[in-house]
Formats: sequence, C-alpha cells, structure tokens
Amino acid sequence: MRTWRLIRSFPLAVQVLLVNQLGVNTGFYLLIPYLAGYLGHDLGMSAALVGVILGVRNLSQQGLFLLGGSASDRLGARGVIVAGCALRAVGFGLFAIGTSLSVLVLASVLSGLAGALFNPAVRAYLAQEAGDRRAEAFSLFNIFANTGALLGPLLGSALIAVGFRLSAVVAAVVFALLTVAQVVVLPIRRVQRPTTSVFTDWRGVLTDRRFLAFTGALTGMFALQNQLYLVLPMQAELFTGSSGAVAMIFLVSTVTTLLLQVRITELVQHRWSRGRSIATGLGSMGAGFAATAVAATMVPATPAVDVWQIAARLSPVLITTFLLAFGVMLAQPFVYELIPSFGRPELSGTYFGVFYLLSGVTAAAGNALIGWLTDLAGAEWPWLPSALCVLIGLCSALAVLVLDRRGGIGPANKTGESQCIPTSSVPTS
Repeated sequence: MRTWRLIRSFPLAVQVLLVNQLGVNTGFYLLIPYLAGYLGHDLGMSAALVGVILGVRNLSQQGLFLLGGSASDRLGARGVIVAGCALRAVGFGLFAIGTSLSVLVLASVLSGLAGALFNPAVRAYLAQEAGDRRAEAFSLFNIFANTGALLGPLLGSALIAVGFRLSAVVAAVVFALLTVAQVVVLPIRRVQRPTTSVFTDWRGVLTDRRFLAFTGALTGMFALQNQLYLVLPMQAELFTGSSGAVAMIFLVSTVTTLLLQVRITELVQHRWSRGRSIATGLGSMGAGFAATAVAATMVPATPAVDVWQIAARLSPVLITTFLLAFGVMLAQPFVYELIPSFGRPELSGTYFGVFYLLSGVTAAAGNALIGWLTDLAGAEWPWLPSALCVLIGLCSALAVLVLDRRGGIGPANKTGESQCIPTSSVPTS
C-alpha cells in the first residue's frame, strides 16, 4: 500500500517511466540470456562467432552512452527514449528472422545502440520530472527494474521451450508497445537551445574533477552488482551441486527489493547525509561477501544429497545476496539523485551518459579481474574471489566517506562544500 501510494503521488510521466523500465528489463531478460545458446546450438556457430555477436552488442551500448546522453540534452529526452525503444524492437525483431552473420551483427548493433540511447535519457527525464523527489523516484525505479529482471527470465524460460524465435518476437513486441505508449503518454518538454558545442559539453563533464572522483569512488557498486551474475551463481552451484539453486539468488534479490526499497529510502533520506547513505550501502555490499568467503573454506566438495543440505549450503550465498541487494537499495537511489546535481540542469543526460560509460568499463574490468582470480584460486583458495569483493566494497565505501568529508558529494556552493539536497516527505500507509 505504501509503495502504491508513493507511485500515485508522482506525475503521470514518472509513472510511465517506471512502467517503461519494467517493460525494458522484462523484454531484455526474456531474450538476451538465451541468445548465446541459440547462436551456438540452433545455428551451429563457433564460440568465437558467438563471442563476437555478444561483444558487438555490449560494445555498441557501453561505448555510445555518451552519445545517448548528449542526444537527450540537445534533442529532448522523450524523443531519445522513443527512438531507443523503437530501435530495440527492430533489433530484437531481426534476431527473430535473421540467421546470417551480417543480419545478426546488425541486430546486435541496433540492440546495443538502443540501450545507449534510452538508458541515460530515461534517467535524465525521470530526474527532471521528479524534481526534489528524485531519491524517492529512483527508489521506485529500482523496484520496477528488479521486477522486470525477474519476470524476464521466467517468461523467457517458458517461451524458449517453444523456440528462440518466439522469444525474440515477444521481446520485440514488448518494445514496440513501449514505443507507442511513450509517444502517446509522455509529455513533450521544451529543450533549451544549446549555446555551446557538444564537444565543449563533453570536455566540461570529462574534466569535472568532483564528478569524476564521485564516479570513481563508486566503482565498487558497479563491480559488485555484476557478481549477481558471476560469482554468486558459480558459488551457488559449487556449494550445492545443483544448477537449479541459482534461481533462488534472483528470487531473494527481487523480493528483498520489492519489500524493502521504499522503506529503506524513507528511513534514511531525512536522517543521514547522502555520503553516509551511499558509503553504508557500499560497505554492506562488500561485507556480504564475507559469508561466501567463509563458506568456501568449509563446504565440502561433494554434492548435497537432500533438500535440507542444499538449503544449508545455499544459505551463505543467500545471505550475501540479501546484503548485496540491501546495499544497492541504500546507495543507488541517492547516487542517481546526485548525478544531475554536479552540473547544469541542461547537461543531465550528458552526466548520466558519462556515468554509464565509466561504470560499464569498470564493470567489465571488475568482472575480468574477479573471473581471472577465480581461475587462479581454483580449489586451493576458493575464498579468494569473495575476499576480493569484500575489499572492493570496503575501499569504495571509504572513498565515498573521504569525498563526503571534503565536500565532494553533491552540488558545490561557493565555498566548495557540498550542499544539502532538499527532499520531500514520503506518503505512508
């Protein structure tokens, strides 16, 4: 009831953007997790070609976030969101009908470009529409995004039983419907005519030391969030001997977010500074991996023999999952709230674009490092990947606390100190 009232308290545009993110994640996750299997098994492509197609999609998205952010600032976030969803519909449609390498690469490029367009634009638009209630809006955004990330694979697993092409068609239809809904419902906002070139804007953001320091301090959030798809699934299967245990990770993460996100944001936004909230969240994310680090030294290598043994062995992974989700809920709404405050309002999209570009690079580097360390550790030091995650989280939390003490969190006033960002009260049931 509390979450529903909070949603209804926002303008229609914000409500549409929340539903949009639910649809975006549902459509994405019902298709992409099954793409590699389709390319390799159904189409008989080599692992190298599968890697190329998947890599092209990721590179198109991560490498073009800055372009999408600038387009949002100069052309209007609404039009960029619509264009991004339309391109994603076309890209996923091509996955349904194309079997040649050229068509599949084109589908990957369009799908990646679509994400580069609407991801920064949606957040810039949401920040603008929410006004001084950005933290509340982004807490709801997190709920809808996580719900879509859970519904997508569930729907995809049902559709893939019929065939991958049906999954691709359904995903394309989801994005086509989102495109129509945005055209019909999202209000058109007048875009201020830029007085500087796009390169000047890029140079201004990329030389904003306070913003870059803030983004750099958050590297732990990017790296650790991705372990929901790397370290935790591997450890769940390793500890239990069952691949089915992996589903519990995503179930716990999503249910935790649905139940606690609004309450956590409400609890801390008027009591703690933004720096304290973000640092505590990062610390919680890192500290959670202590459970899997300890378990890795104690759980025997033999598979679990019954459901009670599976539950006992899986519990450290679920504790880590809960603390990871808790940390994200505590930190992420305030991170998104702060990003536009570092610069002029008309550069919100560019700031989000740079933020996503750097976070994508960091996440890829973090995954590569943790994956390499996992191979290096082997059976001799199975605790090592989780220990590195603990260190990453605690170092990032310390970096945020140092920035906060030095006035590097949020907009700067004339004396260079951080200003307090006003927030309004959250409706309660």
